[in-house]
This record gives sequence, structure tokens and C-alpha cells, in this order.
Amino acid sequence: MNKEMELDPKDIVNELDKYIVGQNEAKKQVAIAVRNRIRRKLVDEKLREDIFLSNIIMIGPTGVGKTEIARRLSMILKAPFIKVEATKFTEIGYVGKDVESIIRDLMNIGYDMVFKEMYSQLENEVSQNVENEILSIIFPGFESYEESSKKKFQQMYRDGIMDDREIEISVLENDRPMFDIFAVPGLDSLESFQEFIKDLSPKRTKRKKVKVKNAKEIVKEREINKKIDRDKLIDLAKDRVENFGIVFIDEIDKIIATDKGSGIDVSRSGVQRDLLPIVEGTTVMTKYGSVKTGHILFIAAGAFSNTSVSDLMPELQGRFPVRVELDRLEKDDFVRILKEPRNSILKQYRNLLKVDGLDLEFSDDAIELISSISEEYNQKLEDIGARRLRTIVNKVLEDIMFKGKDYTPKNIVIDANFVKSKIKEISITGDRKKYIL
Repeated sequence: MNKEMELDPKDIVNELDKYIVGQNEAKKQVAIAVRNRIRRKLVDEKLREDIFLSNIIMIGPTGVGKTEIARRLSMILKAPFIKVEATKFTEIGYVGKDVESIIRDLMNIGYDMVFKEMYSQLENEVSQNVENEILSIIFPGFESYEESSKKKFQQMYRDGIMDDREIEISVLENDRPMFDIFAVPGLDSLESFQEFIKDLSPKRTKRKKVKVKNAKEIVKEREINKKIDRDKLIDLAKDRVENFGIVFIDEIDKIIATDKGSGIDVSRSGVQRDLLPIVEGTTVMTKYGSVKTGHILFIAAGAFSNTSVSDLMPELQGRFPVRVELDRLEKDDFVRILKEPRNSILKQYRNLLKVDGLDLEFSDDAIELISSISEEYNQKLEDIGARRLRTIVNKVLEDIMFKGKDYTPKNIVIDANFVKSKIKEISITGDRKKYIL
């Protein structure tokens, strides 16, 4: 993460701008929150534990970029990221997942992330061992061959000439998971026990016939696993989760009690109470050891249509001191969303249809019309923000995507008239069953 440690808030916002249109205040606040975590990591270790950082709550309707800002942020920082819905959790004692499973899942993600990085770094290091082992299977006594013969066979191996040849190698047997009968929601700790038992069990191998191209991957994975220092891997993953992990809690407004006294509202209040220590800072046991949550970045989000942040428990509110209200999206925003981001919807569909040999272009008047229709439908129906764009573009391209390579002409220009012809049967005042948009 050396390069990521150099990022300042301006760099982070510039990166977010490549994928997300508008919402400048939200981008600014998350950039500051991330930079503060980097700053804390760089201060003197004696002072580090006395520095407490702020979490963020985002307020805004669906489809305005709340999740995407958090997700892109984690990608820029190469940080473990998990998105959870507050409504999926229940107070301990009720049926459902307990909130500590969020941290266990985040640690799993952090472990996998660091494992992939270490795996990638070791690939070149083990390539020669993999090559020698496979060539020794194909040609017994390969090591004693003359140098000229060895070079000839090595080149054939590297050129893939032997890829379809079948050989027999040793592979690890797939261990069947133990105690699956007990693996019910809410009993996440059993996973750690299963892993513990699995680690104690002797590793059994069996002989298996595979093609050389598959053997390359199997042997490479085995060799890399031998070289990876598991203790170092766990330490790095734990450090990354504790200092740079990001938890995005969506629909936090849905766990606000609205009718005090009912069973549902008791559970909602209970979830808030259970979330409090996690956000405030506690220690959660995972299969990789204990994880401290005090410096993980928690970003909560909700529409708060009929409620407000002040309806949350006062203690939980206090753990989200930074509040950002995201703007509703209008026609001009939709035009920019269709044109500017690196992964814009139109670019995605263009790349998909290139697979079928179709060259797709959207004229400016088509983009304007799609944006106008999106704004109109959001105003008259449910406001789903930028998600409306994908539904409308999908409707416009429906016939083209169905016919695929059989569609003519191959060079397609989508203009305003084309858009009108595809959505003319859908009327705001018409049959509500036609609201596939």
C-alpha cells in the first residue's frame, strides 16, 4: 500500500471524479476521512492510540451515488470493503445475522486481498520450479538431459505445444466441510471451529490425470502456497482491516423505530444497540484472531424520507459526526453520467455489443432525450436516481441486444428518433403494468 499512503484528499477526489458525477461535498468528506486514517498511521506509534477518527453518514435518495462513492474509495485505497444492509441484521436473540459477522466478513475479504497480492508477487519466483516439475513428469530423468535437448523441450513447454498432453500429478484431496448440519444463520463462529479442525487434519493427496495446461496452474498454486508465510499474511490483512477497512451500512434509516412497543421496533432498536460497540470500537474474534474496530471507517447511508438522523439513538448518532446530504439527480446530471465516467452505461453497452461485431454510437440528441425521460419518470413515479438510466437504455437497445450478430446495419447510430420509436408505447398516464421502467 506504499503508493496509496501518498494520496491526499485532492488526489482521492480526482480519482472519484473519473467514475462519479457531482456529489462534490460527499467526495470531499470521504477523502478527508481516508486521509486522516493515513495520517494516523504515519504519526508516532505512542500517539496513535489517542487519535480518534470520524465516521460518516450519507443522506440521500437511492441511485445518487452513495454506494458507488464508498466502493470506489476502497478500490483507490486498495482497502478491504464490505457493504451490508442494516435490515439484514437483528438484535441478538432474534432470528438473523449478528452484527459482529460484519467484521468477520471484512477480515475474510482483507485476508483474500492480501493473499492475492502475495500470490501475484510469487508467481514469477515459482515459475521455474513448476516448469521443471512438469517436464520431469513428461520426460523422466529430464534433469540429466543434454543442455540442447533441455532448451528445446523448455521452449516447447513455454510455447504451449505440450498443453493438451495428459499427465498424472499429485493433488490435494478436497476436504468435505465438517458439521455442515450446524451451519445455520447466526452461528458464524462455527466456521472458525471448522477451519481449526481442518488445519489439524492431515493433508491427503491423490493421483489425478490432467492436461499440462491445467497442471501448470495446479502445481503453481501448490508451490506458491508452500512459500506464503501464513502468519505474515494474517498480520498484514489484520493491519489493513483495522486501519483502512471500510464498512458501508446501507438503509440505516430502516432500523429506526417508528411505532414504539411493537416487536419489530424492539428488534430495530436492538440492532442500533448492537451496532454501537462495533462502530465505537471493540474487539471481534475471527478465525484469524482478534480484530479491533476502533479505526475502521464506517459509512452509513439512508434516504431518511420519513425520518431523520436525529431519530437514531443519540449514542449512535454521536459515532457518525460527519453528515453529508447528497443532491438529487436532474437532467443535466444524467447527461453527464451518460457521457463522462470511465465506466459510463453507454460505454458498457458499446463494449458488450462489440463482441457481436456491432459498432454503437449515441448522438447528443439521443442522450438529451434519454436524460429528459429519466428525469420525468423519476418525478412522476418512484425516484430511483441514475438507476433509471440503465432501465431506459436497456429498453432502447432491447431489439439490438436480442438479435446480436444478426442485427443490421453493423454500424448503429442511436439518435432521438430511434429512442422515441422504442419507448413511444410507454406513457406515464397509461397502463401501470407497462412500467418496466
